[in-house]
Amino acid sequence: MIIVTTDFVPGKEIKELKGLVKGHTVHSKHIGKDILAGLKTIVGGEIKQYSEMMDQARQVAISRMVEEAKNRGANAIIAVRLQSSAIMQNASEIIAYGTAVYVE
Repeated sequence: MIIVTTDFVPGKEIKELKGLVKGHTVHSKHIGKDILAGLKTIVGGEIKQYSEMMDQARQVAISRMVEEAKNRGANAIIAVRLQSSAIMQNASEIIAYGTAVYVE
């Protein structure tokens, strides 16, 4: 599956639009990681536990978007975007979306 943030795939021609595809996941913080993160805020710096959690959530969302595109017969996804939002205390949603296309 070709995944790009542009509105086209360089060197390829879009033959068919398959429509909007998306994938999302909601991840919550682990209480143990939350305690460590709280301590980290005292001294500053990157909170690696949260960075890893968000990276994993992005991968899940992208995988689900790709699966939907495959089910529609697409071989590429253009104009891909990622978005996150807090949906409740200690939980974030990550959504990946784009336009599924068939290219040659």
